[in-house]
Amino acid sequence: MNKRQEARAMAIEALETMPPASQLRSPLDYIFADHFRQRVLCRVLDDIADAEACDTELLTAALDFLKTDFAPHVIDEEEDLFPLLRRRAEPEDRIGEVLDDLSQEHAADKLDADRIIEGLQQARERGEGPLSEAFQALLHRFAANERRHLIVENAIVMPLARARLTKDDLSTLGRRMAARRGLDYPKTDDVG
Repeated sequence: MNKRQEARAMAIEALETMPPASQLRSPLDYIFADHFRQRVLCRVLDDIADAEACDTELLTAALDFLKTDFAPHVIDEEEDLFPLLRRRAEPEDRIGEVLDDLSQEHAADKLDADRIIEGLQQARERGEGPLSEAFQALLHRFAANERRHLIVENAIVMPLARARLTKDDLSTLGRRMAARRGLDYPKTDDVG
């Protein structure tokens, strides 16, 4: 297997493998792991956009991730993480504007993700031929926007959440994230 094939296989595995349920006891680590998977998605979408032929397996991995994992992650942040952070942040943290901007980006990302899902489904059904230039541009734009969004979340939001959220906040966040995914919240002895 050459390096390109190895990278492709690793990307597919990353998109198909959710973080371990035990990590929900450390929900910020779970979110960070999801951020890694989203960065992989960005690379995969760029590769799909640049490909001369349809890679059905890669396309399906991206499509499945967008359909099953992307929306719950955004909801984790919008309904739980951001409100908790707004409650716990100190005035000098000045996080409100950052969270407002991220929420606006989430709304735009949802619209783009819906268009991408539709386009990837159509491409998979066709099975051959290049993507339209407009769809390629959408894939590249979405990937670039997500990368920038993840930089802000990882550099500003996540460190502040680690500093400000209480143990009870984190437990509530982890429980809600588990419920959203249809998982049982792990017991202490389930964490390994």
